[in-house]
Amino acid sequence: LDYMIFGILGFMSFLMLWFAIERLLYYRRTDTRVITHEEELKIHLTQNLTLISSIGSNAPYIGLLGTVMGILITFYDLGMGGQIDPSQIMMGLALALKATAAGLLVAIPAILIYNGLLRKVEVLTARWKAHQDKREELSDEKV
Repeated sequence: LDYMIFGILGFMSFLMLWFAIERLLYYRRTDTRVITHEEELKIHLTQNLTLISSIGSNAPYIGLLGTVMGILITFYDLGMGGQIDPSQIMMGLALALKATAAGLLVAIPAILIYNGLLRKVEVLTARWKAHQDKREELSDEKV
């Protein structure tokens, strides 16, 4: 069970980092001046941000699922053994909680990265609007 939960969280981390790096490289090489419509600009700039946000918001739930399953297994094993040993219960619960911690370790950086990328989108959009305003001023002066 741990391997499955940690595997899913690891895959989510990989995807989040992959798309974050892809977005950063895309923003670095994007020339917003060639895009003529604001909605087209937003589509290009926000591509793959939904995935990063989804990972940030859902990783804790994956970790929580692992914790709940770990607690269920702990109680099942205790019920099958017939003897209740507090140290076994505490050990099982402690091990189960590591899945929640792992989910939070994936979610927190994902949300931070998402917010940073969203800020970059806002900056690029503002630059595009400023460029469009300058273009309109120049065309008005020529007339």
